[in-house]
Amino acid sequence: MALEIFDYRTDIRNLLVTPHIRSRFLRMEPGQVADRHSHDLGHEIFLILQGRAHFEVDGEEAELGPGQLCVARVDEVHQVRVVGDEPMVMYLSVTPHVQPTHTGRTALGERLPTRFAPSSSYDVETDTQTPAIELVDRFVAASAHLARVAAEAAASHRQLGEHLKLSLDQGDGAAAAEDREAMWLSLRNSFQDLFALADQWNTLAPRAGTLETQ
Repeated sequence: MALEIFDYRTDIRNLLVTPHIRSRFLRMEPGQVADRHSHDLGHEIFLILQGRAHFEVDGEEAELGPGQLCVARVDEVHQVRVVGDEPMVMYLSVTPHVQPTHTGRTALGERLPTRFAPSSSYDVETDTQTPAIELVDRFVAASAHLARVAAEAAASHRQLGEHLKLSLDQGDGAAAAEDREAMWLSLRNSFQDLFALADQWNTLAPRAGTLETQ
């Protein structure tokens, strides 16, 4: 894939959307206030590029300007409001990106009903060609595959873990490094299968019921 260059002055949109991460440039107008929400799975990073914004994150407040960054961690209720007379532009990312990505919150922080958004809300094309029933089957199959892989990885890690403990106890750094490498490769494969499952879910979710635009 070719190296892509993005510019916050022209590319006000989602830039990269995968189950691993959603990243974008966002422009908000003076006085504009985003809906109060949290993320059930994702950490969100905000980096101000232009203008100023007032952030409320988990009950704490701060005003940020260009070059400043803040983070809303999983389940931390947050809201942003533009301050001053000029538009605000920021870079933001949410990781991981798994539907439903936003959990609406009341002014008191109470959870609102779950809402799923169309893929177009994230500048992604919804799969409208594959029958929804087939998407269900694909998700279930991916879930079963992940369960098998996780069980196999757990068994492998038990065996490797015992060998690693022995290597560490004996001070055998080379053997410990081999055990660590084998455990890492297994862990990496498990994460790859987990994100493949999340990808199937993000494809299915917009086709499985009513939707709300974010």
